[in-house]
Amino acid sequence: MINREKDRLVLQIVEEIYAAYPFLWERFGQNGRERTEEDNYHHLDHLYAAYEMKSAAFFLDYTSWLQNVLTSRGVGTELIIDNYERLIKNLDKVDWENKDEKDSFINHLKLALEKMRE
Repeated sequence: MINREKDRLVLQIVEEIYAAYPFLWERFGQNGRERTEEDNYHHLDHLYAAYEMKSAAFFLDYTSWLQNVLTSRGVGTELIIDNYERLIKNLDKVDWENKDEKDSFINHLKLALEKMRE
């Protein structure tokens, strides 16, 4: 994924999340929004690493770790699921140099969603 596309995607996802869940402003403020941006960059970095390694397990392990960390901080699994669903929806709107990379990202996100819903 091209870096400017990554930046645009992260901002879109964060805008959508904070529009859908206005209580996040009250609960976490600007710091929470910045952490949400940071988290989304981490999601994309881990998706890329999983693609490069050809390892869905790598992204699934990351998701398990993320879920443990965020739920311990009062962010429910439903918000992680929502975030991943928004990523899937918006990945189709990004310019890709490599279609296999996009397909891998979407596949890994879907696998992680299945695992979180178990």
